[in-house]
Amino acid sequence: MHDPGELYDRNPALEVPEGLHLVAGLTGFADAGSGVSQLGTYLLGTLDTDVVATFDADILLDYRARRPIIYFDQDHLTDYQPATLKLYLAYDELRQPFLLLSGFEPDFQWERFTQAVLGLLDELKVKSVTWVHAIPMPVPHTRPIGVTVSGNRSELIETMSIWKPHTQVPANALHLLEYRLQQLSYPIAGFILLIPHYLADTEYPAAAITALDSISAATGLIFPTDRLRQEDREFIANIDEQVAGNAELARLVGTLEERHDSYMEDNQLRSPLTDSEGELPSADEIAAELENFLAFRRHGDDEPGGPAAS
Repeated sequence: MHDPGELYDRNPALEVPEGLHLVAGLTGFADAGSGVSQLGTYLLGTLDTDVVATFDADILLDYRARRPIIYFDQDHLTDYQPATLKLYLAYDELRQPFLLLSGFEPDFQWERFTQAVLGLLDELKVKSVTWVHAIPMPVPHTRPIGVTVSGNRSELIETMSIWKPHTQVPANALHLLEYRLQQLSYPIAGFILLIPHYLADTEYPAAAITALDSISAATGLIFPTDRLRQEDREFIANIDEQVAGNAELARLVGTLEERHDSYMEDNQLRSPLTDSEGELPSADEIAAELENFLAFRRHGDDEPGGPAAS
């Protein structure tokens, strides 16, 4: 195998703290509700980021299968937009740093790409890896989006994974990365968003919100979601209006609701608020956690570049 390090250019001027969480979402084979593409666009458009490494698209991308966009302006070409795959150093709403792997899913050299990412994880002493994928499922939009959790983070699987099938699935590049990380006993969690199949071809804001909430549960990172939640309220209002005006669609949604609710009654998840013995935290414990959170936020607000300065 050729040197995996030749697949990317590292930014030598950027100092990256050790022990960060890495979050990954790559667009390619399937992206129901545009959950992954929305996640990347939202994080890169909302958070402060710096490029750690840039992967070589000429080696990894099949341009004829996924042609880049260029603008034809009457008689000349402008605004060429090539696909990119980059590793970023990013900062959440509380200025907590983390790593973000975002862009196109490689078409070629998956094993070499995986070894390249593993090398970066080792170099940067990454604490954990969390990635997101989205698939269509026969579920209603009137219920919260569920997730299937894979990997070796048992606490996340027990509290969040609503569907645990035995099945063969078409793999993507991050499946392979997760498989290799599991072999190394490296902390890894994959969140598969279960998107209503009739909304799979839309840009469904709730998909991005669920992706962000899942990442927060796995890493403790905090993300701004107010704009997404407003977009989702408007989106759902439009969908509900269409359902109300179409008897056949209303019957479909009603049937999906009945099946979903029946399934969930038989598959109760342990609440993430409880400990391993099923006990709720005391009021004093909750107050202490809230005080720690507010103290952390006040400290961040007082520093240059803290939340108040962003």
